Amino acid sequence: MVESQLRTSDVDDPRVVAVMAKVPREDFVPAGRRAAAYIDRPVPLGNGRALNAPLVTGRLLKEAQVEPGDRVLLIGAATGYAAALLGELGATVTAVEEEGGPETAATGATLVRGPLAQGASAGAPYDLLFIDGAVEEVPAALVEQLADGARVVTGLIDRGVTRLCSGRAVGGVLGLTRLTDIEMVVLPGFGAPKAFTF
Repeated sequence: MVESQLRTSDVDDPRVVAVMAKVPREDFVPAGRRAAAYIDRPVPLGNGRALNAPLVTGRLLKEAQVEPGDRVLLIGAATGYAAALLGELGATVTAVEEEGGPETAATGATLVRGPLAQGASAGAPYDLLFIDGAVEEVPAALVEQLADGARVVTGLIDRGVTRLCSGRAVGGVLGLTRLTDIEMVVLPGFGAPKAFTF
């Protein structure tokens, strides 16, 4: 995974590469799918959910620029893989997963069950919003839980294409830069309001 997927695809942060080499991804994949833990495709988890491919996770971590002591709001905890990696990078993680969503492995993160788009306001303010998947828009409810200047990494769905994005929330306003097209899992509950058309 490290040699063939990460280093060849712009995941060149030594800390990110080291933690992804250290944390066994197969421990966060359902038993029946462990043989597919390292393929460069999303791993189905059931109920319409999937675990992002390793390359996507690596790119999100690289762009997040995690520092020890960062307070991270992780949206879409899934099996706990991203939470474990963020924890290894020294972050304090509050991980949100839906009721009835994938079972989350114990990682040392604080797990909050509920709608992904509502976040976890009790732990705010956060230094980093890490949305582990693609959404149509980042809801204001999540931006409001961020410290001024907080970093944000996510995927955005743009006319059916998922794009890796990063940015900052300043003064309650989120600015994102589209970095690259990349296949990401789509998270439920983040539909943009439909605009009126004639």
